Amino acid sequence: MSAFWSEKKVFITGITGFVGYWLAERLLEQGACVVGLVRDCVPESNFSRFRLADRIVTVSGALEDYGLLERTINEYDIDTVFHLGAQTQVGVGNRSPLATFETNIRGTWNLLEACRVHASMIRRVVVASSDKAYGDQKILPYTEDAPLQGSHPYDVSKSCTDLLASTYFNTYGLPVCITRCGNIYGPGDTNLARLIPGIITWVLKGEPIVIRSDGMLVRDYFYVRDAVSAYMLLAETMEARSVVGEAFNFSSGLRISVLDMTKKILAVMHKTSHPVQVLNEARGEIRDQYLSSDKAARLIGWQPDYGLDEALAETVDYYARLLQER
Repeated sequence: MSAFWSEKKVFITGITGFVGYWLAERLLEQGACVVGLVRDCVPESNFSRFRLADRIVTVSGALEDYGLLERTINEYDIDTVFHLGAQTQVGVGNRSPLATFETNIRGTWNLLEACRVHASMIRRVVVASSDKAYGDQKILPYTEDAPLQGSHPYDVSKSCTDLLASTYFNTYGLPVCITRCGNIYGPGDTNLARLIPGIITWVLKGEPIVIRSDGMLVRDYFYVRDAVSAYMLLAETMEARSVVGEAFNFSSGLRISVLDMTKKILAVMHKTSHPVQVLNEARGEIRDQYLSSDKAARLIGWQPDYGLDEALAETVDYYARLLQER
């Protein structure tokens, strides 16, 4: 355990998401006082299943409510903010761009402004972004100096999120860092439209695997425990202020196609074969996306702890136990 987090007052947006849950658990283990923003309660989420609300302060509301965010930071003496809250699905963004922009863009400037107003209290703000902020690039892997050029609603919302965070650092000196990760997966993701939990659940139920794309999209898959370690290490490093204002990619280093990931999951589940339907219906998807995390290794000494097989095995075990409980 690190003494760093003892008695820190930490505000997490998006705490009911599976990344928010794992981050809160790690912070509680290390003695932090956690305040979480809760918009919706999802019974299947780890937040609900493991009664996280009984161990933290919960604030009910949405990122679009500036007054609520400002009150929360002030009343609970917040010194650290992890901004994980967002509309995170590409498909939802394509269907409902305005709602995505409201949550991801307005929600971010609301939070950053509330932090600016109480800058005397705020020591660090970690804004969780995405590789989608880079948009479609000719040069891969993405590095932090690549331009932010999202072209579809979700991607654009993340590009704007990052620019807003940089603005609040450059103009007001707000202690902000930006994290850009690939496709985060792991135990507790309730969004079965995502590839990894969807495949695992279909196989456990004996149903065909359905691939929306042509199966050739290449992605960077990142285990949730590694993501949490990355966020926390970055926040701790910000105490020295040498990295404040910077953006950091965090990556497992994997570059794997949808079909190859499908085969890998089947192998981990000890399945020699399983029916797969390739629909080739996905639209508004970038073909290849993967990150370089060399900057994080060089400046803050971060490296992933989990290999793909170990991470997938833990994830499969979680969903198998979940189905048994139902």
